[in-house]
Amino acid sequence: MEWLWVGMAYGLGWLANRFGWPPLVGYLAAGFVLWGLQQQPNNLLENLADIGVLLLLFTVGLKLRFSSLLRPEVLGVGGLHLILFALLLGAVVFWAGLSTQAALYLGIGLAFSSTVLAVKLLDDRRELSTFHGRLAVGILILQDLVAIGLMAYAGVKNPTPWALLLLGLPMLRPVVGRILEKSGHDELLLLYGLGLALGGASLARTLGVSPELGALLMGAALAGHPQVSELSRTLWGLKEAFLVGFFLQIGMMGLPNGDGLGLALGLLALLPLKGVLFFALFIAFGLRARTAFVTSVSLLSYSEFALITSLAAVEGNLVPAAYGQLVSLVVAVSLALAAPLNRSVHNLYQQLEPYLLRFERKGRHTDDEPTSIGGAEWLVVGMGRTGGAAYKMLAGQGYRVLGLDADEGKLEFHRAKKRQVRYADAEDPELWERLDLTGLRGVLLTLPDLEAKLRAARGLKQRGFTGLIAATSYHREEDPLLAEAGATLISHPFAEAGERLAERALGLNLVEEPENPQLAETGPD
Repeated sequence: MEWLWVGMAYGLGWLANRFGWPPLVGYLAAGFVLWGLQQQPNNLLENLADIGVLLLLFTVGLKLRFSSLLRPEVLGVGGLHLILFALLLGAVVFWAGLSTQAALYLGIGLAFSSTVLAVKLLDDRRELSTFHGRLAVGILILQDLVAIGLMAYAGVKNPTPWALLLLGLPMLRPVVGRILEKSGHDELLLLYGLGLALGGASLARTLGVSPELGALLMGAALAGHPQVSELSRTLWGLKEAFLVGFFLQIGMMGLPNGDGLGLALGLLALLPLKGVLFFALFIAFGLRARTAFVTSVSLLSYSEFALITSLAAVEGNLVPAAYGQLVSLVVAVSLALAAPLNRSVHNLYQQLEPYLLRFERKGRHTDDEPTSIGGAEWLVVGMGRTGGAAYKMLAGQGYRVLGLDADEGKLEFHRAKKRQVRYADAEDPELWERLDLTGLRGVLLTLPDLEAKLRAARGLKQRGFTGLIAATSYHREEDPLLAEAGATLISHPFAEAGERLAERALGLNLVEEPENPQLAETGPD
């Protein structure tokens, strides 16, 4: 019946997308429909779902920076929130009739946030490397480590003393990095990435640790390697397809009976409080209101680990079997509610900004953005490959240039080359409200994400900026949106690269055919 699973996922995913929801909401609905049709997940679906999650965590590891896990905002906010919210949830479940031990166990499991949902949506918005993206991922990893201990307590996962060796996986970087460089750019690269993810997971499972942690640490062994972006792009389609199986599997776990629906609704009613508590803790730790809000929304869900821990509790006779279905419903609905909220989180913050800023602490914040451009004549927003090339050309012509990016890895790369770059999130309206644009000739928006370019262009336009606003466009349908937002020059990098190549070829002015036909095809570098 695999064709039915795929067809149902596609149909309801397409329908959800038409209503402005992420397709994963449709995949969850498809799972419940399939459960209603008495379809049961088989080994194939379970394996595909497991591989999808492993690939997701592996790609997170590719962008992981261990220093971000030791930040006080991660340990402090993540730890305090887990304790406080777990106690609240445990009290609710205890009131429903479970023992103190079982209530506390389920409370801790439900206090986790969904790693799969948060990472997927941050990745879709290309915000995994931003300050709030790294903050969310750090807290999720902290929660996952607690989940491993929780499963060990239930008697399902018992880490061996050798499990600490997993922390040495990133030390394999010279070896795995060298093989990565020899893997080319096609199917061998795909197979190598898949093999690393599955290999790390298999090693962790052998050592009695969550395979997801093994995949993540194996990805971390390559973090910072020049080819990780290509590897991540190569794995993207495979990861997305297999993750459909994960969301189908959640829905196919079914609905609880009537007695459990009341408790499920009560747990869902506590979701807003989960977000409010995160926001309050982030503010208390000195973060800006925007960072606190966007990160809190990223973590506003119940975790797939709650499913794993609840099933572990059932197997360990800690909770009744019916609670497996109850938790599956709570997790599925929380994912369905959190997905559209995350998709419109920046618009939502803009609407709530006047109210949320009242809670922001005065003085300097850890995530402050620049207010001065330091006398720059040109501003390059997005210091990836295109932005880096634009910066280099402008600086080579003798202009004063400043680069902005939210990815600390890119900033470190350019700082090593003695370029003037600063941390800034182009989607933050406060950046464009506060930035001094005096003496600026033009702004180049070379960000990959369309929404980020639109927000930056609108912010500049609202400030009354009269200089040049140039933006890259990767699809022709983006052009009118960028022009309406305020872009006065639109560039198409792929098309213009071909035109530039043709110009260089014509500039050679070859009079006769070269003897080597292969040289005629490729041309000089």
